[in-house]
Amino acid sequence: MTVSTIQMPAHETTAQTGASLVVSTLERMGVDVVFGYPGGAIMPIYDAIAGSGVRHYLCRHEQGAAFAADAYARTSGKVGVCMATSGPGATNLVTGIANAMLDSVPMVCITGNVAQGVMGTDAFQEVDIMGVTMPLVKHSYLVRDAADIPAIIEEAFHIARSGRPGPVLIDLPKDIQFQTTAETRAFHLPNDNAIADSASIRAAADAIRSAKRPIIYIGGGAKISGAVETVREFAAMTGIPQVSTLNALGTIPTGQDNYLGMLGMHGTRAANDAVQASDLLIVVGARFDDRATGKLAEFAPNAGVIHFDVDASEIGKLRAVAVPVVGDLKPNLEALNRELAAGDTINVRDWSDQCRAQMAQCAVDYNAPGDGVFAPALLYQLSEMAGPSFIAACDVGQHQMWVAQHCAFSRPQAHITSGGLGAMGFGLPAGIGAKLADPDACVVTITGDGGVMMNIQELATVNRFKIPLKIVLLDNSRLGMVRQWQEFFFERNFSEIDLSDNPDFVKVAEAFGIEAFRIDHKDQVTDGLKRLLETDGPILAHVIINPEDNVWPLVPPGKNNSEMMEGSR
Repeated sequence: MTVSTIQMPAHETTAQTGASLVVSTLERMGVDVVFGYPGGAIMPIYDAIAGSGVRHYLCRHEQGAAFAADAYARTSGKVGVCMATSGPGATNLVTGIANAMLDSVPMVCITGNVAQGVMGTDAFQEVDIMGVTMPLVKHSYLVRDAADIPAIIEEAFHIARSGRPGPVLIDLPKDIQFQTTAETRAFHLPNDNAIADSASIRAAADAIRSAKRPIIYIGGGAKISGAVETVREFAAMTGIPQVSTLNALGTIPTGQDNYLGMLGMHGTRAANDAVQASDLLIVVGARFDDRATGKLAEFAPNAGVIHFDVDASEIGKLRAVAVPVVGDLKPNLEALNRELAAGDTINVRDWSDQCRAQMAQCAVDYNAPGDGVFAPALLYQLSEMAGPSFIAACDVGQHQMWVAQHCAFSRPQAHITSGGLGAMGFGLPAGIGAKLADPDACVVTITGDGGVMMNIQELATVNRFKIPLKIVLLDNSRLGMVRQWQEFFFERNFSEIDLSDNPDFVKVAEAFGIEAFRIDHKDQVTDGLKRLLETDGPILAHVIINPEDNVWPLVPPGKNNSEMMEGSR
């Protein structure tokens, strides 16, 4: 990570303040949505944004603003933008910045800072936010001259979305926001796409043709690179079974032939067993995350690896690679498809039949006993009723895994969650960002009683802007995932997981001006989901579930992915 000061040829323009240059540059770049919260050190920018073409959404916490910008980027394909003042405003962005970094989300975060003359003096609300976020951003800038602002913003957007995307921080001292300039410096777009050479593509094609038990292992990079249709073409042309990571769900539509589901800790038995038995992994934009691989030393022990990734540092980082293919996924996969189409037919029919048969054997039984609500069944029904326009903006916990396992996704934008960071509190502001990015979609925030309390203030944002967000709140009065681990791996020592003193969430939602109702018996589920989906405005369904229900299957810590624990509920 480095700090940039751009020194480029100047050109004349109408005199503007640094603050007005920030807003006019955002407008010129097509930014029409910004999330943020004002304060003293960023007040000049908020003065300039009033009446501009940039619509600002006032969130009720800076973390909410960062999460909303993150989800807006994931849904729209644009760069998400958030703003905050210095000190606590900037530090409240940090979790959202880390979330974007770990999930490779393009985001530009603009912070105000104290005037340069008092920097380093422990001035009021002074924090070295560049130092704080240095490990969490792709790049960061401390603006020293208002004339640099347009070039810095343009370069920040380019860095945020190019290569492996991620967050970029722009820190603006207050005196720079007031500074007037009549000249600005230009940014010249570099050409930095790396394309693999033909020898790598031929080697990959040869390895695929000779494999007997290949698996396509799809990561979030497939969506990020715009290669979804190319991956689907590759899968259909070869007939090779596919698995996906949490952040790649929807790249292959749920229910597609040869798609085995998510792999890893809470993946399907069919996906994990197929990967463990494979002789070749064709890795497309994935990073061998520990939640996907289980015990790394025993992950796919007999498989060679072809690794497609734009980030060269991921190649060989955790697993030896037989064929590295570094560069933009889309053109490289297109080249592979052409190479395979020109050669011998790939025959993996017996292997694919075997994988599909195991998938059928592992079909979920949604007819749980008792009168209570079975969360997997409700979530399966929710996505079926919502149809192809469904987008799940999911929080973190047991419900996150149930969503991944049981909801149907037609495209990768349909599943938005905090994957790498696992940040509770993501779901509600993420639903706001997703709905603003795709107003015609059926966006449903799916959260738990633990996660929703971390950013519940964003119900005020939903109400203020009349965002027609649907919210499903699964309430087991517990920190469910922690409770599950304590049950199996900490001798049932249930420490600090009791949330039985939760508020009445229906009354809480209504106090924020949002319609709400409760579901606590399974015979209420169908009508409740119908009400949820057919209501025009925002609405919250408070769903009571059994506190002892667990997420199955589960790969225990320190075990390989074939050593899965399985249970009924």
